[in-house]
Amino acid sequence: MSAELSGSTALVTGGTSGIGRATAIALAGLGAHVVLSGRDAGRGAEVVENIRVAGGKADFVAAGLTDASSARELAARARELGGPIDVLVNNAGIFPTGPTADLSETDFDRVYAINVKVPFFLVAELAPEMAARGHGAIVNVSTMVAARGMPGMALYGSSKAAIELMTKAWAAEFGPSGVRVNAVSPGPTRTEGTAAFGDGLDALAANGPAGRVAAPEEIAAAIAFLVAGGSSFVQGAILPVDGGRLAV
Repeated sequence: MSAELSGSTALVTGGTSGIGRATAIALAGLGAHVVLSGRDAGRGAEVVENIRVAGGKADFVAAGLTDASSARELAARARELGGPIDVLVNNAGIFPTGPTADLSETDFDRVYAINVKVPFFLVAELAPEMAARGHGAIVNVSTMVAARGMPGMALYGSSKAAIELMTKAWAAEFGPSGVRVNAVSPGPTRTEGTAAFGDGLDALAANGPAGRVAAPEEIAAAIAFLVAGGSSFVQGAILPVDGGRLAV
C-alpha cells in the first residue's frame, strides 16, 4: 500500500458500487482515510470491510443525496469520522435516458438535484475549508456525452455539461488558494448502473479506438492521478477516459 495520501481524508460520494467503489479502494490504497457515501448500507459495509482487510482506513455514511441540506449533512458527518476533508470526489449521479418528450418534470428536477445541486453544495461546504488550509483536491465525475450530442442524452448530458463548467469555474476560484479542481470524462464503463444498457454499451464502445468497455478501476486510476501529487500542475482539466472516443 502506497503512503502518498497518508494523513489525508477523502470523501467519495456514490462509493458503494461501480466507479465510486473502485475510487474509494484506489484512494485507500494510496493511504487516504476514505469516507464513502451511498444509499445501500450493506454494500457500504462491504466496501469498508474490503479496504480495512487490505490495511486501509475507511468509513461509510448512509446518505440519500438530493439537495443542499443533505450535502451539508454529509460533509458534517464526514468531518466527524475523518477530520478535515482534503479530497472530494463528486461521483454520485443518476443517468436516465430517453426521448426528451418522454421525460417528466420530476425526472428533470431529480437529475439536476443529484447531478448538479449536490456537488455544488458539497464544494461550497468543503472547498473554502481546503482553501483556508492551503491545499486540497476535488475531482468531479462527468461523462463523454457532456460534450457530444446523442439522442436520448439531453437531460443527463446537460447536467454533466454543467459539472464541467463548474469544474473550470471552481479551479479559477479556489486554485489560487491551493485547491486543485478537475474532472474525469468517462466513456462506456461496465458497472452495476450501466448493466441495463446491455449490448448497447458494447456497441457504443466499439466505435472508439480502444474498441471495448472500460472497467471501473480504469476510471478510478485516472481519478487517483488527479488527486495525487503527480498531477500537481493540472487544474481545471476535463480528462477524457473514454477509450479514445474523443478522437473520432
